[in-house]
Amino acid sequence: MSDRPVVAVVGPTGTGKTALGVELALRLGGEVVNADSMQFYRGMDIGTAKATAEERRGVPHHLLDVLEVTQEASVADYQRRARDCFAEIRARGRVPVLVGGSGLYVRAALDVLELPGTDPAVRARIEQELAAQGPGALRERLRQVDPESADRLRDDRRVVRALEVWELTGRPFTSFMPRREYVGPTVQLGLDLDRAQLHSRLARRVDAMVAAGLEDEVRELARRGLRAGRTASRALGYGQFLDVLDGRATVAEATAATVVATRQFARRQLTWFRADPRVHWLDAAGPGFVEHALATVARTRA
Repeated sequence: MSDRPVVAVVGPTGTGKTALGVELALRLGGEVVNADSMQFYRGMDIGTAKATAEERRGVPHHLLDVLEVTQEASVADYQRRARDCFAEIRARGRVPVLVGGSGLYVRAALDVLELPGTDPAVRARIEQELAAQGPGALRERLRQVDPESADRLRDDRRVVRALEVWELTGRPFTSFMPRREYVGPTVQLGLDLDRAQLHSRLARRVDAMVAAGLEDEVRELARRGLRAGRTASRALGYGQFLDVLDGRATVAEATAATVVATRQFARRQLTWFRADPRVHWLDAAGPGFVEHALATVARTRA
């Protein structure tokens, strides 16, 4: 059964990936593997639109609720765990259905991708240098050893990571970039929507999250250390509602800021997945798009 393809459902947030993933799992005899990095976190349910037990419809889901909010997500750890899930699902004679919009995690699960190790002590020292010297000095140091990364990276955390990789391996960060080459049989289905329709859907979705108790969820997670979580605290909606708890924003202001941030994130996701020519795109609002998805899987597997 090792030749059963992974069926990956990708695309921007708010396009219905979760529902399609469950439907495909039911139709194909599959199990879902999560590829949304913020759904790794226990208690981050409302703000990440994590599928409820009812929405999962009896389909087994893997790699949900595997981290505390104080822990940092690791692409390397995810790669190992996701591929273990694929193997175990196939061994049961079932189909792995990967669902999520975290682009690098999707690539780590599906593609040939060598991930360099980490060293907390080295990372901490470079972060201290960043705080003391500012980003300019670190970027200049990176330019001396890895000019391509220095030109490409805009985020200070990524500059720190590139310097860490150089110190640990003696290789430029860019040498570890993934190739568009699957490690095993795979079908990628991308969901997209008309921009105006997607924006409207995202605004309604954020409003529904707020009505469902997002502020209370953030308050509970803050008690459990959300502010200290390097990854979790940056999740859409959570940083904005921490501002509400700290008196820096009203609920209305945090809601509006979350809508804007979510639209920007969806645009970045679309750019990421559109760059991959292997993705089969579907109109998430089109008639019979589930049947089109199934037909694409069948055609690709043939």
